[in-house]
Amino acid sequence: MALEATDQIHRLELLQVADAVARDKNIDREEVVVAMEQAIQKAGRSKYGHEHDIRALIDRKTGEIKLYRYREAVETVENEATQLTLDQARRFDPAIEVGGFVVDPLPPIDFGRVAAQTAKQVIVQKVREAERQRQYLEFRDRVGEIVHGLVKRIEFGNVLVDMGRAEAIVRREDLIPRETFRQGDRVRAYIEDVREEVRGPQIFLSRTHPQFMAKLFAQEVPEIYDGIIEIKAVARDPGSRAKIAVQSHDSGIDPVGACVGMRGSRVQAVVGELQGEKIDIIPWSSDPATFVVNALAPAEVTKVVLDEESHRIDVIVPDEQLSLAIGRRGQNVRLASQLTGWEIDIMTEAEESEQRTTEIKERSQVFIEALDVDDVIAHLLVSEGFATVEDVAFIAHEDMAGIEGFDEAIASELQERAKRFIDERETLRLARRQELGVTEELVEIPGLDSAMLVALGEAGIKTRDDLADLASDELIDRQQGPLRAFNLSLDDANAIIMAARAHWFAGDEQPAAETVA
Repeated sequence: MALEATDQIHRLELLQVADAVARDKNIDREEVVVAMEQAIQKAGRSKYGHEHDIRALIDRKTGEIKLYRYREAVETVENEATQLTLDQARRFDPAIEVGGFVVDPLPPIDFGRVAAQTAKQVIVQKVREAERQRQYLEFRDRVGEIVHGLVKRIEFGNVLVDMGRAEAIVRREDLIPRETFRQGDRVRAYIEDVREEVRGPQIFLSRTHPQFMAKLFAQEVPEIYDGIIEIKAVARDPGSRAKIAVQSHDSGIDPVGACVGMRGSRVQAVVGELQGEKIDIIPWSSDPATFVVNALAPAEVTKVVLDEESHRIDVIVPDEQLSLAIGRRGQNVRLASQLTGWEIDIMTEAEESEQRTTEIKERSQVFIEALDVDDVIAHLLVSEGFATVEDVAFIAHEDMAGIEGFDEAIASELQERAKRFIDERETLRLARRQELGVTEELVEIPGLDSAMLVALGEAGIKTRDDLADLASDELIDRQQGPLRAFNLSLDDANAIIMAARAHWFAGDEQPAAETVA
């Protein structure tokens, strides 16, 4: 009786240990018990032979440990230690079928020192794995949050942060330049990513991420937290300067003033956390031109010219404002471009005037040569907004005749000359394309005109596959792109490349088409 009582105490202690570990590590009790079963199972295989399928079971209520050997019923025995023929298996269980198991109970094992140490290692390993999985599941849903922690240690410039229930890392490139931390310092950072890796889940923090600044403002400005003010865009040069665009959903609240706070108290709290990073708070606008002008503050802008197809914008500023608009090492215009999503080119009024004069001369020269007219008529066409010979050829006749200084006869003659020029040019381009060996399959791709086909041929791109092998940005690269002279947007280039690649996927689509039919 005394031995039975002692054995029962040991069993209950096993469950108490499982409960204590589960509480301490904040993981499920069942995971701890399963880890114990696997540890006992490993010790059992050490005693009875690793070739056997030994399994352990711990009673969840009493803590009793049972050990079993499993042998599977199969058609042909390949491993005598873990398999039986169906006839052999039916001697133990007449109802067994192929795939079933013969289960033999084994006597309890007395853990020796080595077996106990092995079991302990397995339990520790399994508990650690369960703890890491718990950390991953907890923090993967917290990506995008700001967290606090204590600096645990610094390794090769990377800061390891103790967050209480997990450890995270701030890589060197995610630290604000020139900021330093020591062991025990408090640190606030943005959860940028949580990844499962071989050594366990890795929590990556950042202090340079644009959203870190946005989240700091949300903590300092109640109107942002409540959704009255929305942060529309953020651009940062960490540790130096940043721009943040804000919009108010309440006409009675000034978004910029709310973010600045009384005597700058709110913005200064964010600046202090970001090691003195200068922050420009900008009112957001749905009008791209207005938004770009706001983003370039404090520089003054005279005029903007939008090119929506290429998503570029030319900004003209007074001569004395050029350096301010560009900023130190191009910082101001770079941040404004990141903030707005537009590629910004800045020029002075003098440069813009010179550029406009050059464009007028170039366009006038095109009309003089193509239409065989004098410079007076050519300048008149340019001043009326005509940019290409096609504009002249295909404008409504009454619109052409309605230009001051033109009559029906002049309008008709100019349009006839324009159409004749286009036909002759197309004939020359066709001959050149054929001379270059550009194939007809390339001609059939949507979005390519005769001039583009000649340009592709001169660049050695003569077949559909030649074009399909290119990346979209290679096609329109400003330095070497074969179609760089045609002002195509990246979307246009993507459409052309995907059309060129369409035949690669035709075989995949064919079976589906046959099924539908």
